[in-house]
Amino acid sequence: MTKIKVIIPAYNEAGSIAHVINDIPKNVDEVIVVSNNSTDDTEKNAKNAGATVLTETNKGYGYACLKGLNYIAQQKNKPDIIVFLDGDYSDYPEELTKIVAPIIQNNIDFVIGARVKELREKGSMTFPQIFGNWLATSLMQLFFGAKFTDLGPFRAIKYEKLLALNMEDKTYGWTVEMQLKAIKQKLTYMEVPVNYRNRIGVSKVSGTIKGAIFAGVKILGWIFKYSIKK
Repeated sequence: MTKIKVIIPAYNEAGSIAHVINDIPKNVDEVIVVSNNSTDDTEKNAKNAGATVLTETNKGYGYACLKGLNYIAQQKNKPDIIVFLDGDYSDYPEELTKIVAPIIQNNIDFVIGARVKELREKGSMTFPQIFGNWLATSLMQLFFGAKFTDLGPFRAIKYEKLLALNMEDKTYGWTVEMQLKAIKQKLTYMEVPVNYRNRIGVSKVSGTIKGAIFAGVKILGWIFKYSIKK
């Protein structure tokens, strides 16, 4: 049986985290919530919903993801697949089944849940998010011939392939770094259209001008870094 672990980075998602955990399919081996300096009831609510809760005091999406991976690395029985999912309930956790299906059934290495326009709730993605996705994926296509259309956070990847990527970004560049390294290492990949709704609470990235600018700079920085790498 395929062993799946889910990593959920979370910063002050007390109002949504239990909904996310409760909607994750029961065939998942472990749900790991990494509280990234949360000051509300995120950790308590996640524990009550049955998740393993870790704390990462260094603020940053990548820091939280790496914390979850370091925890898994200490376990005796390693997973086959790692799924990353946000804690704001904007994705539909029950769609995890269709995101991991290409890996289980067709031996694909890496799958991204693509937030396609026809499946997005009105207002669920801000203009900076939509434009940033278009710009980043267009540049990835231009420089690397990539077929990505989204930097969606809901994604699944074979555990061993993920380790080989040697992920290092500590903040907002985590998603694009994974996609760029997947291309460089010639991983097989595909996108699966997913539903997307308005999140619970306020976004820490797209919800602020500072967050949107910093995320954009990080993402473009990774793309240009890799475009000049041999």
